[in-house]
Amino acid sequence: MQIAVTGSIATDHLMRFPGKFVDSMVADKLDKLSLSFLVDDLEIRRGGVAANISFGMGCLGLRPLLIGAVGPDFTDYRSWLERHGVDTDSVHVSDVRHTARFICTTDAEQNQIASFYPGAMSEARDIELAPISDRVGRLDLVLVGPNDPEAMARHTDECRFRNIAFAADPSQQLARMEGPEIKHLIEGAAYLFTNEYESALIEQKTGWTHDDVLDQVGVRVTTLGAEGARIDVKGADTVFVSCPEEERRADPTGVGDAFRAGFLSGISWGLSHERSAQIGSLLATYVIETIGTQEYQLAQRHFLERLTATYGADAATDVAPHLSLPRA
Repeated sequence: MQIAVTGSIATDHLMRFPGKFVDSMVADKLDKLSLSFLVDDLEIRRGGVAANISFGMGCLGLRPLLIGAVGPDFTDYRSWLERHGVDTDSVHVSDVRHTARFICTTDAEQNQIASFYPGAMSEARDIELAPISDRVGRLDLVLVGPNDPEAMARHTDECRFRNIAFAADPSQQLARMEGPEIKHLIEGAAYLFTNEYESALIEQKTGWTHDDVLDQVGVRVTTLGAEGARIDVKGADTVFVSCPEEERRADPTGVGDAFRAGFLSGISWGLSHERSAQIGSLLATYVIETIGTQEYQLAQRHFLERLTATYGADAATDVAPHLSLPRA
C-alpha cells in the first residue's frame, strides 16, 4: 500500500517550564494576557507533523512518501529521514524561505504553549500530486495533514478529482479555519484524525453532530491522551484502545503524530482498525518517553514484549510478521 503524507516539515524548538502555566494566569485578566516564562532548557529537534508521521512509518519498516515544502537548510534533515526509510524525493525546496519553525514550551503538568512560523511551508500550495503518483506508480492513500491552508485544500480537491482515498488530519489548523473550510477538508475522507479537543472544535465550528461527522467519513479516529484512542465507524460499535504503561515521561510533543504513524502502518499491513490503533498507541508511548519527536529507537523484541504486555499475545502475533526492526 503506497501512502503519501502531506503536511508540515519543521524544526522544533522545545523548552520546559518547571512550574504550571495556570499559576501565572489571573482569571479576570485573560483578555489582557501578557506573560513571559523563564525556562530551564532548550532542545532543538527535527519535527513537523508530516515529517514526524513519515519518520515513524519508516522506523516500522515502511517507505512513506513525504510531501511538503522546505528551505535550503533541509539538507541534513533530508539525509536523516532517508536513512530512516522515508522517500523525500517529492519534497519541494524553496529558494527564498527557511524551513518552518515550531516553538513550544511545556510546563510541569504537560500543558503546552506553542507558536508556529510557516516559512517555506507556504509554497506547499504549489505541489501537484499527479506527478508524484506517476513517479511511484500510484497513491493508495494520502494523509492531508496540517499545512499551508491552501495546500490542504488543493491536496484534498486533487484526491477527490483523481479518486485517491485521503485521510483528513487538520489538527493545529482548525484554530484558524471556519466551518465551511473545515467541512471541505473532511467531506468524503476515508479517515478523520483528531484529538478530543479538536473533535469538539470541529463539531462546534461546523454545526455538525457526532453522527453528522460519521456520515461524512469512513472512519473517525480520536486520540484521548492518556486514555488511549476511540475509533468510530458508522453502524458499528465504538472501539476503545488503551495506552501502554509509560517507562518514563519526558515530553508529549509529537505523540499524536506517532499514533498516526502506527495506525497508518497497521492499515498498510491490512490489520484491523483496533490493532492499528494499538500499534499507534505504543509508538506514541515511545515518543512521550523521549525529548524530541524523532529521537526514539525501536527494537523488535522490546516492541513486541510491550505490545504483548498491554494488548495480549495475539496482538504481537498479528504484528510481528510485518515489523522490520533491529532484534535487540
